[in-house]
Amino acid sequence: MEDQTGYSVHRKILDEGSVDEMAEKSESKTLLSEKVRKCSGPRLKECLLRSVPLLSWLPRYPIRENALGDMISGISVGIMQLPQGMAYALLASVPPVFGLYSSFYPVLIYFIFGTSKHISIGTFAVISVMIGGVTERLAPDSDFMIWDNVTNSSNVDIISRDAERVRVATAVTFLAGIFQILLGLVKFGFVVTYLSEPLVRGYTTGAAIHVIVSQLKYTFGISPVRYSGPLSLIYTVLEMCYLIPETNIGTLVVSIVTIISLILTKELNAYLSKKIPVPIPVELLVIIGTVVSWQVNLGEKYGVDVVGIIPSGFQPPVFPEVSLFGQVIGDAFALSVVGYGIAISLGRIFALKYGYKVDSNQELIALGLSNSFGGIFQCFAISCSMSRSMVQESTGGKTQVAGALSAIVILFIVLWIGALFEDLPKAVLAAIIYVNLHGMMKQFLDIPVLWKKNKVDAAIWVATFILTVLLNPDIGLAASIGFAMLTVIFRTQLPTYSLLGQIPGTDIYRPLEDYNQVRQVPGILVFRSSATLYFANAEMYQDAVGKKSGIDIAKILSAKKKQEAKRERIEKENAKKAKKKGVNMVRTTRCIQRSVNTRNNPLVLSFSPLFTSGPLFLLRFFKCFTSSSWIPLSLTLPSFYFVTFLRRHPHHPTTFFHNCVRLISLFSVFLSLFLAGVVDNLQTGGFFSDKVTNSCLFATIHDAVLYCHFSSSRSELSSHVCITL
Repeated sequence: MEDQTGYSVHRKILDEGSVDEMAEKSESKTLLSEKVRKCSGPRLKECLLRSVPLLSWLPRYPIRENALGDMISGISVGIMQLPQGMAYALLASVPPVFGLYSSFYPVLIYFIFGTSKHISIGTFAVISVMIGGVTERLAPDSDFMIWDNVTNSSNVDIISRDAERVRVATAVTFLAGIFQILLGLVKFGFVVTYLSEPLVRGYTTGAAIHVIVSQLKYTFGISPVRYSGPLSLIYTVLEMCYLIPETNIGTLVVSIVTIISLILTKELNAYLSKKIPVPIPVELLVIIGTVVSWQVNLGEKYGVDVVGIIPSGFQPPVFPEVSLFGQVIGDAFALSVVGYGIAISLGRIFALKYGYKVDSNQELIALGLSNSFGGIFQCFAISCSMSRSMVQESTGGKTQVAGALSAIVILFIVLWIGALFEDLPKAVLAAIIYVNLHGMMKQFLDIPVLWKKNKVDAAIWVATFILTVLLNPDIGLAASIGFAMLTVIFRTQLPTYSLLGQIPGTDIYRPLEDYNQVRQVPGILVFRSSATLYFANAEMYQDAVGKKSGIDIAKILSAKKKQEAKRERIEKENAKKAKKKGVNMVRTTRCIQRSVNTRNNPLVLSFSPLFTSGPLFLLRFFKCFTSSSWIPLSLTLPSFYFVTFLRRHPHHPTTFFHNCVRLISLFSVFLSLFLAGVVDNLQTGGFFSDKVTNSCLFATIHDAVLYCHFSSSRSELSSHVCITL
């Protein structure tokens, strides 16, 4: 092989045995006792620093470079946490003050254990609305109705209801944290890879619709019945349409004025973004709304619903009720996955932008500790907020210190000035939620972009959105992941087949129909499938092999079975004759060779992975029985699917791999591997035998092709199967 610069490579055709010998493959494995002996002081220190990142970066914190930016950023984010915490507490169907608690304890825990420098941990709309679905399902208003003798009507016991909902919220939060810790300890951070970007964006958009609908009652000042379960969003919207004539005009006016003011302020910030170092805090409208409500007495005169009593100080720690765990375990797992997925996605964006690494497993543990400790201290589940994270970054935040300072702001508010916001209208908080969701609403623009780039991704986005809207965020998430996985399966079930040829003078093979200068290898047909081979499409691949090559594999195996049966019958007859004569006879078994009609050219079947570069499994059949034709084929399969299936059903008579093993008994087998671990997996899976050893493994496809030509020229190919992985 030689290029234009004169570089060339000359070597022998290498099988796997030769490669192992040349590379001196090591058979030794690191024992657990050796690992324990390696647990020295430096390794223990490294483990401690990795588990508690604060100990590694805080001693080296550059005060002069980062302190001012982190302080400004922390104060700005802390001010944002005030209205958002109370607003998202309404989404979770708990009193607003618990949103402030959730903006304090978890933030401090993440400051100690988190690895992302720029994300703002705290309340988040999607997580809050998921918790709200749980709390209202397990503690509905109907369970707390009491009879009022004065008005002769039934009213809701709000104090008892809210107390029970807090217990439910803390239980699901604590359990979600435990799930995250366990997933982090077993290095299960890759679970987020099953949440593709179209799925996450479609899911958050669908959840945003739930958030908007849940806040309409505060905008119009009505009290609709809250439904739960599938299609509950549709029923809630119909109920609100029925109650629109009962709209409280004062509440609606407050909502409209607040929304307009928020939009104008955000547009002004965007216009002055390059002229002012810090954006105008739109959260000041909370203070303005509180003052106006207090002066005008909106609650009593106009019936505008206000926040109500905000107690000073924090609640004492209380361990969540274990009896509730069984009822919220599914919701807790969904919360753990969604919260982690949102946090790690945003964390990786900032890490890539600023050139540092975010440890996915440590992030799981950090979020889990934040939620589990938060559940004990009366908090509900948290994640990161994109709006706060963007503010934290744009105002100069460079480390986790900004998050800690924002928690100090919340501490000051809870201890001393929280009671000042008791007259804040809930309509103002609902308006803040609407405006903060405008970024998620812009995600509808993903659909035309995805449709042009990849229609399957567009289908995942739309399906996830519809499933989330109709089935609620918890069930919708599971259904969306299932749909996304089905698209992967369907794509492997609909492969594209093409014949490959060799680029002259190289060892590269490309589709004949796509390249003009690619030539078919003399005497060999190379066939490729775009799908990865595994148990679900193995039979389809086998059928395709038969159609393209003209070989009936079942017919070959049937002929072989008859041949073996006749041989065994002859051996038994000879044994009986020898026993009767009492002398030793040499077995002279003659196998009847049956020809199978095949094409004159050999066939190489090649599979390429559709999504990732996986192992290539090249199966080649040469010289079927006495036929002068020999037929190579190649296919791609993931080693994990192959070995798992092989271990469970290595010789099941209906499996494709069983047929492979039986065919290997007819032909010699040669394999070429790209992944070193596949050979070990095949070995442990029981694929190899006395007839099929690793000496039939080759380093590349081209080595196998050259061996075919070399052996053919020496007339050594009586019957061969060449497999390339």
